[in-house]
Amino acid sequence: MGVEQVGEADAARRRRVVGVTAVVGAGVLGASLSTRPGSSAFYALTGATALTWTAGGLAAGPLHRGRTLSHHRPIVGPVLTGVGAFGAFYAAALVARRIPLLNQAIASVFRYADKGADGLVLATTLVNGAAEELFFRGAVYDAAGSRAVPVSTAAYVLATSATRNPALVLASVVMGVLFAAQRRSTGGIQAPLLTHLTWSALMLRFLPPLFRKRPRTR
Repeated sequence: MGVEQVGEADAARRRRVVGVTAVVGAGVLGASLSTRPGSSAFYALTGATALTWTAGGLAAGPLHRGRTLSHHRPIVGPVLTGVGAFGAFYAAALVARRIPLLNQAIASVFRYADKGADGLVLATTLVNGAAEELFFRGAVYDAAGSRAVPVSTAAYVLATSATRNPALVLASVVMGVLFAAQRRSTGGIQAPLLTHLTWSALMLRFLPPLFRKRPRTR
């Protein structure tokens, strides 16, 4: 078998792994947000979701960490990008909470933060964020070839659509494009991973209070 045939066989295997993982992961993700907030089923399914994305990302082939133009691995820039993304989302949240459909959709997500133990919710959020980067900006991006940015973003949005939550789907569109652009500019998953973790931690810390039901004043 020639080098070209070996390369095509590897690419085909990667695509198969990506396809199976995407279907299974989306199904488990959708199921996780159909459970009772704070329940053992929620943590079991979110753990299974992270495991699915991670296993698929690693099984599809080697993952690249990436470098900046100065040939250093990106750290500070991605963290600051995560802070900036949070700032933009916080401003958008101030508007969204005045729109009933979005307010309800976002509040339903943050119920899982309010009903669970803080440390466990944070750990679950960060583990899943890292796992998503391994798969979507790792395996899916590499499998997509020259159309990596639109394909990896579309796959991310489709998987998130399994939650049937419009707020999460909108967030996946915006952040999916950002993460894919970071992967393209640095050549690896470290930049989007750090941005994702920073953004997620800040969102979890500061947004839930905006969407808690306020007591009615007489």
